[in-house]
Amino acid sequence: MGILHTFRPIIALFYRERRSMLLAGALLAAVTVLAGIMLLGLSGWFITATAIAGLSSATAFAFDVFAPAAAIRFLALARTAARYGERLTTHDATLGVLAGLREQLFRYWSRPQSARLLVQRPSRLLFRLTADIDALDSLYLRVLVPAAVAIVTALAVAVTLGMMHPLVGLGAGTFLLLTGLGVPLIAARFAGASSIRRAHALEALRSRSIDLVAGQTDLLMTGRLAAQVEGVAAADRRAAAADSRLNWIEVFAGAGLGVASALLLGGTLMAMAALASAGAINGPVAALGVLVALAALEPFAALRRGAVELGRTLLASRRIGPSLAPPSPPLSRTAARNGDTVCIANASVTHDGAPLPALHALNFTVADGERVALIGPSGAGKSTLLALIAGELGADRGEVATAKSALLTQRTELFQDTLRDNLRLAAPEADDAQLHRALDQAGLNELVASLPMGLGTNLGEGGLGLSGGQSRRLALARLLLRDAPLWLLDEPTEGLDGATARDVLQRLRSAMPGHAVVIATHIRREAELADRIIILEHGRIVAAPRRGEKVFDTALAALRPD
Repeated sequence: MGILHTFRPIIALFYRERRSMLLAGALLAAVTVLAGIMLLGLSGWFITATAIAGLSSATAFAFDVFAPAAAIRFLALARTAARYGERLTTHDATLGVLAGLREQLFRYWSRPQSARLLVQRPSRLLFRLTADIDALDSLYLRVLVPAAVAIVTALAVAVTLGMMHPLVGLGAGTFLLLTGLGVPLIAARFAGASSIRRAHALEALRSRSIDLVAGQTDLLMTGRLAAQVEGVAAADRRAAAADSRLNWIEVFAGAGLGVASALLLGGTLMAMAALASAGAINGPVAALGVLVALAALEPFAALRRGAVELGRTLLASRRIGPSLAPPSPPLSRTAARNGDTVCIANASVTHDGAPLPALHALNFTVADGERVALIGPSGAGKSTLLALIAGELGADRGEVATAKSALLTQRTELFQDTLRDNLRLAAPEADDAQLHRALDQAGLNELVASLPMGLGTNLGEGGLGLSGGQSRRLALARLLLRDAPLWLLDEPTEGLDGATARDVLQRLRSAMPGHAVVIATHIRREAELADRIIILEHGRIVAAPRRGEKVFDTALAALRPD
């Protein structure tokens, strides 16, 4: 029941997305196998009957060769067509469902709460979107379809042999189900732990390899490069050991099915011989029964690989299944009231797993066009308040009303793409003239104009090719392109040298008219832009002095100088 509960959201997704195609694929797979068994059995019957009929001229002239020959040709063509249709249908449906699943996961992980958790380990997100989703194709292609076909085959064999003698049909069908399903289930039981270990080892191998490539400079500077290389090698050894054990389990499962096939064939052969000796059936029918038994376990062999990989598939389903739950309702917030850009009333925010709220019964407003600086010690709630205003966090209770906002974080997020497309993340419809105006305001237009490809210049990963100051100016240009009445700035000049920081702040100041601004900072030069300072401690506002008040000057003087 636990396995069924784990697989339920995945199976529900398969059924909901491509129901008719998936059912058609399973049906075509069953037709393929049954046509193959019937083809083998009828061919054996036909050859045996022809040989017996040829013993005398009377029976030779009376024997009808055309109907069986036509049936054999029909079954051969039907098997080929069904096999082609089954491959086309099942793989098209599976790939379509997995593409839809990737879209759902992208949407799930684009939610602020999920993104904030995954940003610390982006390799996990990569693994979920690749290896985990790829593992789910085994559920349909290597478990559900082969199991359904195998059960249908067992019933068909039981009926076919049961027409010769009921006990033979019952015994063959029962033996098929017990051994044909039992051997894969035993293999899945023994392979489960190794399959999961292999998945964990591959995830560790990928994560450590990414860390090694991306952080080799830092690792070298801290003397951890050799240790990281050994960590990659250790993960590779664990994956190889798990692979070796899984291969042996698959070999033994194949051997077990081979033994079961031999036992079924031997038992059917003796049963057919006894029935033929008793006159219950003739020689051609006996040959048909033996050949049907010979092919009966073939569809069960298709379950072998799926059983060995079931642990990996189960793990992937456990990790992805919760992401397929119906989306939670959007964050409760309303549009800002007239005269206010931000209005937060009695709002509390508690981070997942935290014993105490990060913001407690907070009341906070920002008037249209007002500039506010948030200051306080680390952990006071500055970034949490910015995230609440930006809509990246929801309030546990209270009301949040904000205007449309644009957030400039400490970390400049640039992508391996052109300058033009990096800018258009803020304004997808902006033309080149608008982009150049924003670059000019940010102080970057001369640099871009000097590049041979201009806006078409490609950046490396993370904005490689630009200095830290140039990257920050590009982020500033993106902020200026964003049509938002509220700017949220999280330490906008952190990490910049004094001259660059002052220039960036001056350009921000010149572009601020018409915008309300909230700055989270511990640097004096940034707080000097504000008309009002909000002092936070332990998630509460302890003071809110305005420019010209003594407390304002005292708070400003206590901040870190330029």
